[in-house]
Amino acid sequence: MSSRDKVLAWVESPLQLVGAAEWAAAQDRAVPVAGRLTAQMSETADELIARGALFGVTEPYLGIPWKLLSQHDHWLVGDGFSGQFRLALTVLRPKALTFLDDGANTLPFARALVGTGPYARPGVEEGRMTSTLAPFALERTLRLAAARHVSLFTAFEVAERDALARRGIAVVHHRFDWVRASAPAGADVGPRVLMGSARPVDGRMRLGDYLRWVAGIAASGPVTYLPHRREPQSQLDAVREIRGVAVSAVRLPAELVLAGAPGPLDIFTLPSSTATTLPLVLDGARFAIRTKPARTEGVTS
Repeated sequence: MSSRDKVLAWVESPLQLVGAAEWAAAQDRAVPVAGRLTAQMSETADELIARGALFGVTEPYLGIPWKLLSQHDHWLVGDGFSGQFRLALTVLRPKALTFLDDGANTLPFARALVGTGPYARPGVEEGRMTSTLAPFALERTLRLAAARHVSLFTAFEVAERDALARRGIAVVHHRFDWVRASAPAGADVGPRVLMGSARPVDGRMRLGDYLRWVAGIAASGPVTYLPHRREPQSQLDAVREIRGVAVSAVRLPAELVLAGAPGPLDIFTLPSSTATTLPLVLDGARFAIRTKPARTEGVTS
C-alpha cells in the first residue's frame, strides 16, 4: 500500500490527539500523526502510545507539515476552522477529510458546513489571509462532501446531522470506548476534582472571580485541581495558595486522567466541552458533574 492510500492525523491539541487514537481503534488501522508542538502534546502522545494507541510514525511540527500532507490523500483534521488548514486544503487538495473534535467547536463547524452559521471560529477575529481563504476552503470541503468523502468523527450530539447527510457528510459518533478500555485500573484522583480553566487568560472571566470560585469549592472540602493546558504559571501559583486545593502535577487531558476512576467523583467545572466528554469517559462509574452557570461569571470588558 502506498503512502497516498493511508490516512494522516493532523492534530494540534491533546483532545484532537485522543480523537485520532479513537478513530484508529475504531478503524483498526495504524495512523501516522503530525502533531503540532503545543502544550501537553508530547506528554499526551507518549501516554497514548504507552496505552497502545494505533499510531504509526508520530512527528512533531511547527507550521504546516507540507511534506506529510502531500504524501497522504485522507486527512484527519483537528481544527476545521484553522487558517493553516484552509491554506493547505486550497494548495494540496486531499481526496478525503475526517474532522475530529476540537472541543465544542465541532458544533459551530457543523453549522458552517450546512450554511446556518459562519465559517469562522466563534469569538475570534480572523486575519486577512484566513478570511480570504475561507470561501475557497469551504467550497473544496463541500465538493469532497458531494462525493461522500467527508465525515465528522465526534463525541458531540450534532443537531445538523440530517442536514449534513444531505450534503454527503457522515456523522460518526464515538463514546471514548478505546480510552476507557486502555485506562489503567483504579485511577486515584480523590473524590473531588476541580477542572482548571483558561477563561481568565482568554478575557472571559476576571482572575479574581475565578480564584473566588475555586476557593468557594475548596471551602466545602479538599479538591484535586487538574490544570488547563493553557493556564499560565502565575494563575497556577495563585490557585496553589488557596487552602484545600492540591494542584495535580499530571499534564494530560482530563479524559485520560479520569478514565478508569471508579468513583464516586464530584467534578466541578466552568462551562466547557468536558461536560460532554467526561460523562462518556466515566460511563459505568459513579460521578456527578457540577457546572457553574456561565451567567454568574464576571467577564472583562
